[in-house]
Amino acid sequence: MIRILLAEDQAMLRGALAALLGMEADIEVVGDAGDGEAAWRELQRLSPDILVTDIEMPGLTGLELAQRIQRQGLPVKVVIVTTFARGGFLRRALDAGVSGYLLKDAPAEQLAAALRQVHRGGRAIDPQLALEAWGEADPLSERERRVLRLAGEGMSATDIAAQLNLSHGTVRNYLSEAIGKLGVGNRIEAYRLAREKGWL
Repeated sequence: MIRILLAEDQAMLRGALAALLGMEADIEVVGDAGDGEAAWRELQRLSPDILVTDIEMPGLTGLELAQRIQRQGLPVKVVIVTTFARGGFLRRALDAGVSGYLLKDAPAEQLAAALRQVHRGGRAIDPQLALEAWGEADPLSERERRVLRLAGEGMSATDIAAQLNLSHGTVRNYLSEAIGKLGVGNRIEAYRLAREKGWL
């Protein structure tokens, strides 16, 4: 049996995925989580073979979960199922050791086939996205990305500094570096462009 943990913040979609995968004879959904932190706790408790996760979730994103799994050297494989059809996201996912990257509008049977392929040690990547991913490289550092994401969510430099344990000046430096690298006029434009490219 392929043991799956589902991480998806939309309860209806999470239930639908669990029901679909539950119809496969060789796949068992052993648990599910509605946010990244809960998924991390369940991962350690259940030791599934594969984590199927969305990218955008409260707490930890799917990419942050994959990075944490990679850093900790956990034996679980990661398959991302998302609406984000952007090459930048796929590149970051591959850098984080993700084995599968599928779009939510793909046929259901494609997901089951992808999980079997990943379980056998292969990769399952949406082919159209794979082409796009080798386009423009992401110019942002991980710290610039975190600061820019929080700024785009409406946080002030002071609030970002407090949340990330940085000085106000350091946060301003990261923001101006990101603005400069992206060739835009301000942090809002930088956030928009980085999201559009899949770099956030």
